[in-house]
Amino acid sequence: MTIKQLIITATGLLIASSGLAAEPTLPFGNDDACKQGPLAQFGRYIGDWDIEDSQLSRDTGQWEPGQGARWIFSCLGNDKGLAIQDFWFPANGNVGTNLRIYNAETGKWEIVWTATAAPGTTRIEAEQDADGNIVMSYVSPIPTPLRRITFFPPDADSWDWHLEFSNDDGVTWFPVYKIHATRR
Repeated sequence: MTIKQLIITATGLLIASSGLAAEPTLPFGNDDACKQGPLAQFGRYIGDWDIEDSQLSRDTGQWEPGQGARWIFSCLGNDKGLAIQDFWFPANGNVGTNLRIYNAETGKWEIVWTATAAPGTTRIEAEQDADGNIVMSYVSPIPTPLRRITFFPPDADSWDWHLEFSNDDGVTWFPVYKIHATRR
């Protein structure tokens, strides 16, 4: 059984045992619904990905390999496509999730992130640029130093992602963490 199937099964059992629904219909299933219109911006990342990561060492200034992770992107909303939710499973055993909702009025994504390693939620805003990159900026809480995340356009089997810091209020940025994702 895949991680996605386990999550769907566990969610269904929770809903069914709560008495909310005799036979729950879970909002996962039709990934094509999130690969059309503006939802396609993050919908193109839907799938199950192995993550190779690296971090810039503060001591040496060299890139050091991370422990890796698994990242699963799913479409919520069945046939209508409502949002993109992802599940982050780093090798250290923690877990995190993003809920990504496109706001047609602003043309931006509203994102909420939470993880076992960082209690609470983080609000993030994202927008696709002219090159097809999705640039994410923190809304609340604002981290110090400032940071942004960029998803680069995927090809059929891989994509890249960078976390950058700024020490001058966003005038210049430098990468501190990189991800290379490969389809499982």
